[in-house]
Amino acid sequence: MHRFIDSPDDVLALEISGTITGDDLYAIMNRTDAIMARPGKVHVFVETQGIGGMQLSALPHHLSRALPLFGKLDRFGRVAVVADQAWMRAGSRLESAMLPNISY
Repeated sequence: MHRFIDSPDDVLALEISGTITGDDLYAIMNRTDAIMARPGKVHVFVETQGIGGMQLSALPHHLSRALPLFGKLDRFGRVAVVADQAWMRAGSRLESAMLPNISY
């Protein structure tokens, strides 16, 4: 389940909990695309609670929408991930190491 948090126009801010579904990914990508359509840096704030997994059937469509973002990594500014699970924090640290031009 996801819930968007009120934020400035250049910030994607959301809470995620439970199982991440295709509908969640679809809504998040729509919001990301809308923010990316504006000029300037895009910042991300994600708060996770009790992530129980991801709906695997949603991954192929999500990846086809997310992969083009790798060509726009220079558009991302700061990223903050607040997590209550150690594996999510470790994943964020790994992602930060793989994307050194983005400030985590």
